[in-house]
Order: sequence, then C-alpha cells, then structure tokens
Amino acid sequence: MFPWQFLTSPAGKWLGFVTAIWVQAISGNNYTFSNYSHALKSLMALTQLQLNNLSVAKDVGKAFGLLSGLASDRWPTSIILIFGAVEGLIGYGVQWLVVSQIISPLPYWQMCIFMCMGGNSTTWMNTAVLVTCMRNFAKNRGPVSGILKGYVGLSTAIFTDLCTALFSSNPSKFLLMLAIVPAIVCLTAVLFLKETEPASTSSEQKQEAEFFHAFDVIAIAVAVYLLAFDITGTHGHVLSLAFVIGLAVLLAMPLGVPLYTFLYTPSGTEPSCHNDDIEHQIKEPLLAKIGGPIEKPPEIQNSNEGINLRDVVGKRQPLIGEDHTIIEMVQTFDFWILFFSFLCGVGTGMCVMNNMAQMGLALGYHDVSIFVSLTSIWGFFGRIVSGLASEYYIGKCGTPRPLWNAAAEVLMALGFIAMASALPGSFYIGSILVGMGYGVLLTITVPVASELFGLKYYGLLYNILILNLPLGSFLFSGLLAGLLYDAQATSTSGGGTTCVGPHCYMLVFVIMAIACMLGLALDMLLAFRTKNVYAKIYESKNHTTTT
Repeated sequence: MFPWQFLTSPAGKWLGFVTAIWVQAISGNNYTFSNYSHALKSLMALTQLQLNNLSVAKDVGKAFGLLSGLASDRWPTSIILIFGAVEGLIGYGVQWLVVSQIISPLPYWQMCIFMCMGGNSTTWMNTAVLVTCMRNFAKNRGPVSGILKGYVGLSTAIFTDLCTALFSSNPSKFLLMLAIVPAIVCLTAVLFLKETEPASTSSEQKQEAEFFHAFDVIAIAVAVYLLAFDITGTHGHVLSLAFVIGLAVLLAMPLGVPLYTFLYTPSGTEPSCHNDDIEHQIKEPLLAKIGGPIEKPPEIQNSNEGINLRDVVGKRQPLIGEDHTIIEMVQTFDFWILFFSFLCGVGTGMCVMNNMAQMGLALGYHDVSIFVSLTSIWGFFGRIVSGLASEYYIGKCGTPRPLWNAAAEVLMALGFIAMASALPGSFYIGSILVGMGYGVLLTITVPVASELFGLKYYGLLYNILILNLPLGSFLFSGLLAGLLYDAQATSTSGGGTTCVGPHCYMLVFVIMAIACMLGLALDMLLAFRTKNVYAKIYESKNHTTTT
C-alpha cells in the first residue's frame, strides 16, 4: 500500500524530479570522448583529423534530436526514455566491444554510425527530462534548468572518477559503464517521471523554491566531493571504494525531498488543478500570464462585434513571449541571434572537450583526466549559479537573462587566451573558465528559449537549438582544430599523426576567443531587444509576491 500512496501523493511529482536528476547525472556521456579517444586513435591508427571527425559523428547524433523533439509532443515520457536507453546501450556497447578488442576494429564508417547512435541517445534522455520538468515547474524555470543542467555537467566527472576509483581509468571499462549505467537509470525513471500540473498558488511556488534550494545544496556537495577526490592525487583501493560509497550516498540524498513531502503534506491536499487542464496551461501564452491581456489591434478595438481573442492572436505573427510554432520562430530575428550566439559558445566549448586529450598531450600532460573533471565540475558551478542568479535578478530588477550568456562568452574567451599562452598552470585555469562558461550557456539558453518562444512546442525548439552542438563540433573541432593540428603534426609509423608543443593549438585557441567575442556582441543585442519581456516577467513575479 505504501508505494502506491507515495506515488499518488504530491510527493510523486518530486520523486519524478529526483529520477530526472539521476538521468541527467548520467546523460553527459557525450562529453567524455577524451577519456577513450586516445585508445581509439591508437587502435584504429587514425590521424587527428580522422579522430576529430569521429567525434563530430558522435555530436551529429544530436542533430537527430529533432526526432525526439517531435516525439515529445506525441509520445509519453516513458517511451522517450526507453528509446534513449536502448540506443545508448547499442551505441556505446559496440564501442566497448571494439576498444576491449572482443571484436576487430570496425570500418571507419561503421564506427561513425555507432558513435552517432551513442550521441543521439542522450537527446532522447535530455528531451524527456527537460520538457517534462519545465512543464511541471513552469514558475521556476531558471532553478530547474540550473539543477538539471548542473548534473549533466557533473556527469562527466562522475563517470571519470568512478572509472578512476574502480578500474584505474581503463578506457574499455569506461565504455562499458557508458553503455550499461544510463540504460539502468533511464528504465528506473520510466516508472516515476511523468507530467503533472504546475504550481498555481503563491504558497506552492514558495514551497517549490525552498525545495529547489535544498537540491542546490545537495548538488554543490556532490561537486565539492568530486573536486576533492580529483585534487588529492592518487588513492589506494580502500579509499577508492570509500569514495564510491560516499558518492552513491550523495546521489541518493535528493530522495529526502519527496520523502519529506509525503510525510508532512496533509493527506487531504490535492493539486490545485486537474490533469485535464495541463495541456491548456502549457498552451497558454507566456505574456498573457505575466503581462495582462494582450492589446487588441485597432480594427478589433473599434469593432462592436464579439471576437474571440484567440482567433485574433492566431491570425497574426505571435509576439515574443507568446507560443510560437517552429515556422513562426525561425521567422524571427531574435531566434537567429540566440542561435548564432549559442553556436559561438557551445561550438568552441565542444572543440575543447573533444580534443582535451590531444591538447593536454601537446602541452606535456600525459594524464588529462584531471582536466576532463575540472571542466565538468566547474561547468556544474556555472550551471547551478547561473540558474539561481538569473532567476533572482529577474525577480529583483528584471535583468534580461541573455546577459548571463554574454558573461559566459567573456569567461570562455579568457579561458582560450589562457590556454593559448601555454604558461605553467594556464591549462588548468583555461579548463576551469571554459567549463564554467560552457555550463552557463547550456543552462541559460534553456529558459531563455521557453520565455521568448513559449512551451507549447518546446521539445522541438530545444532540439533545434541543440543542433549547434554538432554544427559547432564540425566547424571548430572537425575542421578548425583537426586541420590546423595536422598541419603542425608529424606522421607516426602506424599511420597516424602527433604534435607536441604549444604551437599545436595556439591559433585554434585565438580563433575561438574571437568567436566568443562575436557571441558576446550577439548576446548583448538579444538582451537589449528582449528587455520588455523580462520587464513583464519582473512585474509578474512581484505581483505574485505581494498577493
């Protein structure tokens, strides 16, 4: 009886959010390529350009995320999660078979297909989680995005540190983890993650905010715990096992929120609206919620006939802040500003993450796992802080959320300059700054897109923006970094290439810093153009507080 009561109580909504956190904590496997790329390069005798194009194939899988976006409007969350689990099991499972040498290396084009499948699997997981949670907690989009994207940032460090503790960074065992663990977690989330009605009263919104603060504290504890493990050097077998147990406990701690809700929520408490109204709430335009009624065109104002405002809205291009169809969205200038500014940041960030192993080796670091973890952990801090801070400053003074993306571009540009300098310790500093800026961009763009273009078609909208990951990976990693590296490299006896020295990637870092400055200009322009939208959100938040 107890499990059924738990799931049907208000705590069931929070239990679904906890499973969403777990899914995100294992869905950042696309950022772990550097942990096994050197093994692939040696085993398949690849040049750097070929290896980079293999990583591009992984990122191209995200382009097919459009399918998961379309499916999110038609299929339940459980089906989307199952599809992602199965696809990831196959994609990373075959890569494990190759790296572990259970089977002979596959032809290059076949490896590209399985890399693409592994990359695409995460789009199904992310779409299921983000679309469901953004709708379930529509009044707290910033904190929701920060927490979920924060755990995506931590997932690379979680996998890396677990593999270091249990398997001494063995690339074969690492790929086996990427194949099995996400499948198990997604199948668990299938049981609990579903759409529910969002908070509709000020007391419910206040309780949500308090619970999100608790989730933030737990997430920060996980990040600090992982960071402590990374900076304390090598560990013995006993300490490594103790670390794994401690990490498992920290990842289980979010369960305290739904348990508290179940124990202390009055048994008679019912949600403030019925399930039948959920779709209506999702389709309601944002500006209609936060800024009062939409002004009627003059010809309608002067008419004495009774005309449905929905019919009027349907006959014109929607305003920024209202629900847009995909066609309407791509016809707006603001969408393309957001799209290309996002490309400048995440494209350069993907280049670093895909080439971290070769960048570290070029600068004389034989073990780059510390840099992979630093990028992941500080990416988490960027995600969690930007989610909280952007929401706070919208409520305090109506600060446009795109300004945080502008700040992220500055951080990344400084990180690339530090890497290009090749000074002692500069690669550590650059990894931290790039990771932090990248985390901010991924977190802030999620609520910005929903605030400007609505939640009705959010699953597809999100995956259109995510096209920037494969596109940026191709431009900055596959072309820029691959071609410039091979131009500086020397051939090896096995048929591959290698380059050692700061000159290998210096020009790449400089060009990416310039790209981030272009992204900064675009984000500032978007912040200026959308200031009225955020002024209305500010008015809504303060109106809710006073009532």
